[in-house]
Amino acid sequence: MSPEINYKAELVGVFGHPIAENPTIVMQEAGFRELGLNWRYLNIEVYPDDLAAAVQGLRAMNMQGINLTIPHKVAVLHYLDEVAEDAKLMGAVNTVRREGNRLIGENTDGKGFLRALRDDANIDPAGQNVVILGAGGAARAIGVELALAEAAHITIVNRSVQRGQDLTTLLEDKTPAQVAFVEWNGAYAIPAQTNIVVNASSIGLYPDITAKPDLDYDTITADMIVCDVIPNPPRTPFLKEAEARGARALDGLGMLVYQGAIAFKMWTGYDAPVEVMHQALAEVFKS
Repeated sequence: MSPEINYKAELVGVFGHPIAENPTIVMQEAGFRELGLNWRYLNIEVYPDDLAAAVQGLRAMNMQGINLTIPHKVAVLHYLDEVAEDAKLMGAVNTVRREGNRLIGENTDGKGFLRALRDDANIDPAGQNVVILGAGGAARAIGVELALAEAAHITIVNRSVQRGQDLTTLLEDKTPAQVAFVEWNGAYAIPAQTNIVVNASSIGLYPDITAKPDLDYDTITADMIVCDVIPNPPRTPFLKEAEARGARALDGLGMLVYQGAIAFKMWTGYDAPVEVMHQALAEVFKS
C-alpha cells in the first residue's frame, strides 16, 4: 500500500506594517527545515485598518498561528477568543496560537528574556533586584515576567513620567514585586544593590548602532549582569561598557531566538531546534 500523499503545508507567519525587514522568518523556516516539517512562515503586510479582516483570514485559511509586530500587538486583543493572563497584564499579544477553532493570544517576549536569563546566563530572577531602562512594550513584557518570577524589587527608569508611572502601578497592583519609578533626566546612577540591569529601550537599535543609554557607567559593577534587548547588533555599545567594568553581558539575540522558540513549540508541538535558529539569525545580523 502506497504512503498517504499530503502536499498541504501548515501556515504561520507575522502580521505587521512595515514588515519587509522582519527577520523572524529566517529562524522559523530554519527550524522547520531542521525538523523536516512541512510548515511555512510568511511575512504578511497588514495595515492597521485591515487587522480585523486579517484575523478573519487567519481563521478562514486554518493557519496554525501568527506573530504580531508593530502596530498590531495591542489592537489584536479585540479579535481573539482568549488571552493568556500574563499577556492581559502586559496589554499586548505578540503570538496567537490555535486550539481547535479558537485563537488564543500569548506574549512570548518576556518569556524569551526569562529563558535567556536562566538558560544562557544561569540566573534565577527570584529574589533579585532589577533595574529596567524604558517603559514601552519590551519593558512591560519583561517587567511582568520578572515580577511573576518573584524578583524582589524592580526599578523602572524612564523619561516619560506618565508611562513610567503607569508601568510601576501595574506591577505594584497586579504582581507581588516591590516596584519604584525613577524619572530618567540625566546620567542615571545604578544603585549598588542592583543584581540585574536591563536596557528595554530602543537606544542602540539599528541603524543608530553607536547610541547607548545615558548612564553613569562607573556605577556598573562586576557583581551585576547587564542585559540588552537590542538584537542587531547583538554586542551593543551598552554591553561593551558593562563588560569593560567586569559585568556579565546578555545580548538581545538570545531573547529574540527564545521568544521565537516558545512560539515554535506553541504552534508545532515540537521543541524548537534553538541552536539552529540562533545560528540562522546570527548569520543575518552579520551580513
